[in-house]
Amino acid sequence: MDAHQTITCEIPMRWGDMDAYGHINNVEVARLLEEARIHAFGPPGGTGGLGEDPPVALFSSVDQGVQALVVEHRIKYTATLDYRNIPLKIEVWIGQVKPASLAISYRIHDPVTGRICVKAETVLAFVDGTSGALLRITDRQKAQLAPYVGAPVFG
Repeated sequence: MDAHQTITCEIPMRWGDMDAYGHINNVEVARLLEEARIHAFGPPGGTGGLGEDPPVALFSSVDQGVQALVVEHRIKYTATLDYRNIPLKIEVWIGQVKPASLAISYRIHDPVTGRICVKAETVLAFVDGTSGALLRITDRQKAQLAPYVGAPVFG
């Protein structure tokens, strides 16, 4: 992997995330990715209460009325992810920055074996919440993300 920084998140698995086979259900993986994304880049402004500052305050520092919307998810399961009563290790970084969107890359590791069980990517765009207009990624946002930009997980 190239020399960019990654953000490692520890996200708890929930008993209810498990399917009948003892694996984390595929639908719950999308929720785990969302938790990692918010842990890494902060909750959208005006949501929730005060908490710890994220490593990169990308979502919590946008102007009022700006929404970060999911454009696409891509998830590849490389091994079963068994339920464990300890947090998952999820690596997060920016796989690509385009003029009006960014791709967040993830790897979910089994917390006991360290094996990569899931590779995923979420493409996001910023939108004006009133007009619905697509917004360009700002120079400030590019600078915030620069240390975390690396090869896409599906590169």
